[in-house]
Amino acid sequence: MARDTSEHPTRQYLLDNRRTEAGRRFTALSELFDPSTFRHVEAVGIAPGWRCWEVGAGGPAVPARLAEHVGPSGYVLATDIDTSWMRDATGFEVLRHDVASEEPPVGGPFDLVHARLVLVHLPDRARALRTMIEALRPGGWLLLEDADPELQPLICPEEYGPEQERANRLRRGFRELLRRRGADLAHGRRLPRLLREAGLSDVEADAYFPITSPACAVLEEATVLQVREELVAAGLATDEDVERHLEDVVAGRLDLATSPMVSAWGRRPS
Repeated sequence: MARDTSEHPTRQYLLDNRRTEAGRRFTALSELFDPSTFRHVEAVGIAPGWRCWEVGAGGPAVPARLAEHVGPSGYVLATDIDTSWMRDATGFEVLRHDVASEEPPVGGPFDLVHARLVLVHLPDRARALRTMIEALRPGGWLLLEDADPELQPLICPEEYGPEQERANRLRRGFRELLRRRGADLAHGRRLPRLLREAGLSDVEADAYFPITSPACAVLEEATVLQVREELVAAGLATDEDVERHLEDVVAGRLDLATSPMVSAWGRRPS
């Protein structure tokens, strides 16, 4: 079920969903972080009949699982500025929507609003946060999850050889590209304070990141392939650097980590 009620163009994020590598990134991110996300979703009490808004869904994995929790008596809306990876979605509604520039979508008020890896990339994070809070029913929960690359900036936490040094150098280049696109690389740690300052109650937070996993290698290969041209054009890496790093990733010679994923949640006062 897909609707498109807007005419705005897809914003030029560094990790554009229109690239073919995006699908592999979505799959890897789901494998890495869905267990942590749904630990929090279940902790806030999701139940049959709840109405949920998944903001910046990207792919179908999270909204589909939310739909399983709320059942046929509930409702799940998945929005993004690019909904192309959710064209065949079933069990939830899809809407093209820009949380940073548009009013809350129809379908609310919501019992749960969730966004993962969304605010960190947005130019108007404050407006997006207000929009999500406005969409909550009194007593509804907001769950925000964002990476914080400044807390743990290395993709190879143990840098013991040239392969690990090269991997971390490329990761520094990737972070620089994100910074140039306006990403706040320390946004994750700000989430608890932002929720409190927005007036939410019962605010808590934690953080999670894997040190090594097959999904980390899939995510790294897809990410580097997606930003390869930008890295080289900006003088942040050479083609040889990128090629050798990709060979190391595919060969399993690296223990790859991710940035910490900070999860923060709070309730709109009744």
